[in-house]
Amino acid sequence: MPRIASVATANPPHIISQEKVKLFAQSLFSENRLVTRLLPVFDNALVQKRHLSVDLEWLSQTHSFTDTNDLYIETALDLAERVTTDAATQAGLETKDFDVVFFISTTGLSTPSIDARLFNKIPMNPHIKRIPIWGLGCAGGAGGLARAYDYLKAYPTHRALIISVELCSLSFQHGDQSKTGIISAALFGDGAAACVMLGDKVSFHDHGRPQPSVLGSLSTIYPDSLDVMSWRATSEGFTVQLSRDIPTIVTSLVQENIDELVRERELSNADLKHLIFHPGGTKVLQAYADGLGVPLERLDQSAGVLRDFGNMSSVTVYFVLQRYLERTKPHSQEYGLVAALGPGFSSELVLLKWE
Repeated sequence: MPRIASVATANPPHIISQEKVKLFAQSLFSENRLVTRLLPVFDNALVQKRHLSVDLEWLSQTHSFTDTNDLYIETALDLAERVTTDAATQAGLETKDFDVVFFISTTGLSTPSIDARLFNKIPMNPHIKRIPIWGLGCAGGAGGLARAYDYLKAYPTHRALIISVELCSLSFQHGDQSKTGIISAALFGDGAAACVMLGDKVSFHDHGRPQPSVLGSLSTIYPDSLDVMSWRATSEGFTVQLSRDIPTIVTSLVQENIDELVRERELSNADLKHLIFHPGGTKVLQAYADGLGVPLERLDQSAGVLRDFGNMSSVTVYFVLQRYLERTKPHSQEYGLVAALGPGFSSELVLLKWE
């Protein structure tokens, strides 16, 4: 089974408390009564702070999509370089050792893609296979693990690099005073992550600790649900569209998918000792707990990432995975599940086994 050898994370420099973001929204939209009524969402979102690519003064001004996207490319490239170098070092590799790179992002546009630009910044294999993935949103992190698993099953001697960068703050538009826009301002932050996965036939020093292998995955797209989660492209940039139905979908449909995935391996939900879930928000985490019939405390690592970093779209699940690897001690032969939801409306599930 393909193994996860390392996870590295990074954030841009501007650290903003939730209280400052709330005051910023209050001052920026002071004439809008809807915003005033929605201000409690900042207190209930669980987020205490997050990292942003720009400061609040920059966000208070109007910017063209061209300027914003140029900033996305510059910042994404810097963060991608940092996490790639760190993840390679942790795995005992050099950056030129990778056979394939998956680059995941939905918060900016770049052609050539960021992974191609990265090739010109650090030593990389000139024959590396490049697989940019755009549009999976919050599901992209788990989706990247799933696609790397598929690839490494076909090429067991290869080393895969997954890079995820999301700069959600750059999509903020102070002209967007919708309910969804305010909720997004209370939730989203910026970050980057890189994950190294190795095929079965690649040697790896595990330092005497059980390491997670990917046992299987399940991707699901639900019919007639395009409006549940999406971007809307405007002349100023992207605006996010979110439905209040997301927690309901988690509790019902996603639970069916989890059952399907574990049954394929002759397992049950009770065998899932480690839950590595993308924290879309407090209601989504509660819906996962309700659907699985487990106490919310089982998702403490996910809640901790949401508290300290906000929702960083696809990147977030790698922060949760990193915390899990650093702060918990899974035993050999235990199982875990990585889960995330995204536009489509879609679900990505990845089954792990520690060996």
